[in-house]
Amino acid sequence: MSTTTTIPAPGNLIGGAWQPAISGQTFENRNPADTDDLVAHHAASDDRDLDAAFAAASEAFPAWRRTPGIARGNILYRAAEILASRVEAIARELTREEGKTLKEATGETMRAVAILRYFAGETAQPHGEHYPSASPTTMLYTLREPLGVITIITPWNFPIAIPAWKLVPALAYGNAVVIKPASDAPLCTIRLAECLVDAGLPAGVLNVVTGSASALGDRLVTDERSVAVSFTGSDATGKHIRDLAGAHGKKVQLELGGKNPAIVLADADMDHALTQVINGAMMSTGQKCTATSRAIVDRHIVAEFTERLAQKIGALTVGNGLDGATQVGPLINAKAADSVAEQVEQARGEGTELLVGGRRLDGDHARGHFVAPALFNDVSPSSRLGQDELFGPVLGVIPVDGMDEAISVANNVRYGLSASLFTRDLTRAMRFVQEIQAGIVHVNSETAGAEPQVPFGGYKGSSSYSREQGKAAREFFTQIKTVYLDPSPS
Repeated sequence: MSTTTTIPAPGNLIGGAWQPAISGQTFENRNPADTDDLVAHHAASDDRDLDAAFAAASEAFPAWRRTPGIARGNILYRAAEILASRVEAIARELTREEGKTLKEATGETMRAVAILRYFAGETAQPHGEHYPSASPTTMLYTLREPLGVITIITPWNFPIAIPAWKLVPALAYGNAVVIKPASDAPLCTIRLAECLVDAGLPAGVLNVVTGSASALGDRLVTDERSVAVSFTGSDATGKHIRDLAGAHGKKVQLELGGKNPAIVLADADMDHALTQVINGAMMSTGQKCTATSRAIVDRHIVAEFTERLAQKIGALTVGNGLDGATQVGPLINAKAADSVAEQVEQARGEGTELLVGGRRLDGDHARGHFVAPALFNDVSPSSRLGQDELFGPVLGVIPVDGMDEAISVANNVRYGLSASLFTRDLTRAMRFVQEIQAGIVHVNSETAGAEPQVPFGGYKGSSSYSREQGKAAREFFTQIKTVYLDPSPS
């Protein structure tokens, strides 16, 4: 089902023009399901390219901030319609560069369309408030204004949705952007940028620079023309960015990891819970911060639930995402696949029972980065498997005695992104909503999933306590000006 057609990639977008890296160097992007499939060559940028991008953004910002919000929204809406007309082609490219199934890639691309439409509408919403004043002659009100040039650094696991939910609100609220997508999957950010350019976005308002994080990372964060940094990715990189950006006086937004629990109580609809837990754990090959990695199950049902879970996970079809029969695709690269397989072996070495999966796949899967979806039984909550994010198709079952222990176990990790509960009891559901330490809470649905009109983000080590998406996005991408307006005394 794979193709060997290499996609022409236009290079960096700087000042409204697509251009190669100044060095002339490129890097390859290959299909993680079939490494013989060369997807594209991309510009291997260095500091000179970044300098040009920040210069272009700085030059374009003053005019863009003065552009009426309605006019900015019209461009975003046109971009949404252009992207919607290209969904099929872009989804196939997404599957080839990132590996997820074509169904998931199509859904993700349509999410980017929805984000564009939502924030196109937000440009027509009030961006200030009127306040009563102690003075009868004073008009007292606030304005929300853009920050300036924003640096955006995005991961590979949602290569069009995450760039969209960062750069689209940044543009909607009048900022200029320099974005660096992850080197493992930069093509979809380029495609999103093409839609915006084709919709009439002025030159320099959005700049896309591709290249390695090691070559560009610190300069992206420290350039004096950037006033804020929005990052989604690993804990270690996020903490480095936080410290570096803070030292340079920049506003910082971080979305990091998760160790997301799905609590299954004895009264849950077992068939429904099984489907949702598997979807949360195994779709996108478990490579998402909202993936379910812990199934915390009441002991009264844990034996049956685990047995059925093992059967269903063992029956999942692993393969190339372009194949319609595939349910679980590859890991993003060899390093990721090796890491997941090694962590599985470490857990086995600590005595945790592996019921199914966990091995690198060969044979028909030898050209890709495949690991069989894994299920562990009777996981200790304090073990590495019970505490650390693996970022792969690995699920651990943790037996508990009732809801009190379930909530305690769920909360006893350094993360707090997403959590779900399966129950028929409304009282228990309400208690869960109140007591769980997570920024996103699901009742009777999987831990993954995000709609553009509501805030996205986590508690504790999962974020910088800011939120993305919905009306919350303006809290990061704008600043408040308070105005006291009095008539002249003459």
